[in-house]
Amino acid sequence: MINLSSQRAHYINFTSTDVDIFRVSTNKKRPTPLRNKELYVSHNGETPEGFMGYVRFSQHHKMSGQRTSNHREIFLPTEFDYLDDGDIIRVDPLRGSARVLYRKNSQHNSFLLTERCNHYCLMCSQPPKNVDDSWIVDEIKTLIPLISPETREIGLTGGEPTLLGNDFLQILKLMQAYLPRTGVHVLTNGRKFSETKFCEKIGEVGHQGLMFGIPLYADVSTLHNYIVQAEGAFDETVRGILNLHKYKQKIEIRIVLHKQTIPRLRSLVEYICRNLVFVDHVALMGLEVTGFTKANLPQLWIDPHDYNRELKEAALFLESAGINTSIYNLQHCIIDKNIWHLARASISDWKTGYLDECKHCSRLHQCGGLFETGMSKISEHIKPILS
Repeated sequence: MINLSSQRAHYINFTSTDVDIFRVSTNKKRPTPLRNKELYVSHNGETPEGFMGYVRFSQHHKMSGQRTSNHREIFLPTEFDYLDDGDIIRVDPLRGSARVLYRKNSQHNSFLLTERCNHYCLMCSQPPKNVDDSWIVDEIKTLIPLISPETREIGLTGGEPTLLGNDFLQILKLMQAYLPRTGVHVLTNGRKFSETKFCEKIGEVGHQGLMFGIPLYADVSTLHNYIVQAEGAFDETVRGILNLHKYKQKIEIRIVLHKQTIPRLRSLVEYICRNLVFVDHVALMGLEVTGFTKANLPQLWIDPHDYNRELKEAALFLESAGINTSIYNLQHCIIDKNIWHLARASISDWKTGYLDECKHCSRLHQCGGLFETGMSKISEHIKPILS
């Protein structure tokens, strides 16, 4: 698991109002107009002239001794020495904190746009908060121009991103302007897209790499609405999916597998193949035991080994219908080998973990591991595959 946030950052020659976002560099020959807006990551004590400031690493919470220069310096714990050229961090001298917002060499960069949501899903891993977090939009707008245009994919998450309305559209427009070749994957409940005018504006953005990941948990409204704890959600979500298709947007349907969804899983995939066969991708997803899942565990938990048959039938049915299908968050040792080819390493690298016994598994490098955030409840059937 990679640490992205620290409350033990120590700042020298920064003022308490210097809360800002900076790209970092390891290039001593960076052009002057760029270096005076960037922080230099100093792994060996070097401080090449012209940079806005310097990032160093220390095992100690506070640095002793007197200031040795007029340079702006940030001392981070040594577990942050993975910082590399092109990464982006947020600094907050007043609170003594720092957060890594983007890592250029990672395939798992995602940005939370808001903590507000109009769902209250039983298994939500990011429990919603009814707060004014509009400051996040300003941060994202500052961040996007600093991101490398070579980035393969960026995720936009929530809460529910579409609750931002016009600000959400502005973020997509910035993605189109600065990152036209980067895939943009938006996690959304899809209900806002039931408004035709909103979908029309999405289409006008014109980002060719845009895809919307939308959960659909049952083929009947009562069960879907119960899982997301919102009346009318099923109807608006399905209308939203149809509207997105009308405006030629890429669509992914996401199905989280648990005690509520497994009994009607086959019916759901048949519903998709009859009514939503145009979708670009279907993801069958293992449960992350964090957030609301912990509180609702008796209603949700089923050992993945025990729904192996249902998962295999559903995955192969979707595949036979010509729908691009993936299995997320499930380990090779607990799913049928006939669907191994659909299992992806889907867990973000900063929260991927393994058990000690996994080290001896012949499928270690093909398997996506486990959630470090969900180790409190895992399958009883995880074991190394030795051949």
